Amino acid sequence: MHPPGADVVVVRHGEIGTKSEHVGAKMERRLRENLAAVLEDRGVDAEIEQRRFRLRLHTDEPEAATAAAADTFGVVSASPAVRVEPTLDAIRQGLADAARAGYDGGSFAVSARRAGVESAHPFSSTDIEREGGSAVWGAAEETGVEPEVDLDDPDTDLFVDCREDDALVFLEKRPGPGGLPLGTQDPVVALMSGGIDSPVAAWELMKRGAPVIPVYVDLGDYGGVDHRARAVSTTETLARYAPDRDMRLRIAPAGDAVAAIAETVDVGRMLVLRRFMFRVAAAVADDHDAVGIVTGEAIGQKSSQTTANLAVTSAAVALPVHRPLLTVDKTDITARADEIGTFGESTIPAGCERLAPDYPETRGRLGAIEEREPDDVRERARAVADRLEVVDAGDGAAEDPAEGETA
Repeated sequence: MHPPGADVVVVRHGEIGTKSEHVGAKMERRLRENLAAVLEDRGVDAEIEQRRFRLRLHTDEPEAATAAAADTFGVVSASPAVRVEPTLDAIRQGLADAARAGYDGGSFAVSARRAGVESAHPFSSTDIEREGGSAVWGAAEETGVEPEVDLDDPDTDLFVDCREDDALVFLEKRPGPGGLPLGTQDPVVALMSGGIDSPVAAWELMKRGAPVIPVYVDLGDYGGVDHRARAVSTTETLARYAPDRDMRLRIAPAGDAVAAIAETVDVGRMLVLRRFMFRVAAAVADDHDAVGIVTGEAIGQKSSQTTANLAVTSAAVALPVHRPLLTVDKTDITARADEIGTFGESTIPAGCERLAPDYPETRGRLGAIEEREPDDVRERARAVADRLEVVDAGDGAAEDPAEGETA
């Protein structure tokens, strides 16, 4: 919701302000670059102005620009606003106009913030709230709305941000993802299973500033076309949050290796398979200078995800295995997937369920699992990583690394 004549979007960030001046300045520049990429990808024409602790988007498309900012990592909130002169009369008029457009009854409150030297404004933020509230009340009565003031829990908030050179009037603070600007951390490899959890886990790492290299381990005869298509689709959705990054899905053709595991391992099979997947991810990470692996695992969600088994699978690689969903309930994971747009065809059964033995191991022991692994498991993982296929965006097709990216 934006007031009449809105021509600017205020973009706020959070954690950047807690960093040192040098680090904070670098992160602000990265945030600006990332925001520019999202705007360009969505075809939104906006000029970005950098101010202390804020960015401003000057645009004729305030709604589209606000939506783009609210999808940019590092952004805490964004507000489409109208600029007025930093005088009480101009602010009163701006609030009255905003009330006519955005206040249709119930309780309201005016919240004002004034910044700048004392001499720039012969009035306080309290003066703005009192005078502005009076203007909103009068505008409501003019339109036949019965106004009510509630300063603690209003139905409608009207905001004023008064600076030395102008004042901004706005009606909402649309939440963004928060976190840190993407690219302020080193990359990680994201194991994309095609299920609900893995894209949410990848998104959470992106939120903390880490670019992800998405990898789908193709299970061959034990997987399925629908399962792979789901991984492609959710990865493409994630890529819209980072249009200036290469987030094409990498397909690891592991059918032969998975079949060998299925044929030779019974007890602990799922742990052997998970350790193999981690080794593939680690090989890809080595090729791309990535510093970790991210998965959608949560304690106790599956037999391979008990605390004992997570320790066994993590031991397969030297890289850290990041599990941002480790203690999150499935209902909350599903809600986040729906929020970020990756829920999709989430009810299609995962192919790896066909691999599960009749009596799954829930308390694996590292030494016993290592003994059950094929002797050439490391070589097989390296060979699979060497044959990655890269999915072209939009059509789900994969190109041979020799013709596209060399993994």
